[in-house]
Amino acid sequence: MADPSKLLAQPNNHIQNSIPFKLTMETSQYLTWAELFKIHCRAHDVIDHLTTEAPSDPTKITQEVWNRVVAIVLSWMYDTISFDLLSTIIQTDTTAKKAWDRLKNFFQDNRHSRALALEHQFTNIRIDNFTNIPAY
Repeated sequence: MADPSKLLAQPNNHIQNSIPFKLTMETSQYLTWAELFKIHCRAHDVIDHLTTEAPSDPTKITQEVWNRVVAIVLSWMYDTISFDLLSTIIQTDTTAKKAWDRLKNFFQDNRHSRALALEHQFTNIRIDNFTNIPAY
């Protein structure tokens, strides 16, 4: 990780410019969201927070600084997902890696069952449940 002083000075870093939509449970945009999120993390040189629980070289960065950057990465993550998804993955005193892994598991571990559920939902859509054709 590079010098975190710039990141810590401006923790927002306009995540909405990098990810212009919110990831939701209902959409199948996880792969797009994850790639955009990783690009944002690479641009700010914090990609290691998605793969590591602690600094790989403690002489280069203190645990306190690492934890502050974890909080920033978590806030980016939480700012770009829906409230329902946030409620599903949030945990007290977590790390960016753990939250990242929970999101990944939510969307990829149950891919087959989600596909079946969405197919079932799609096949059971009835036009009379909608007020007009554009809504259908």
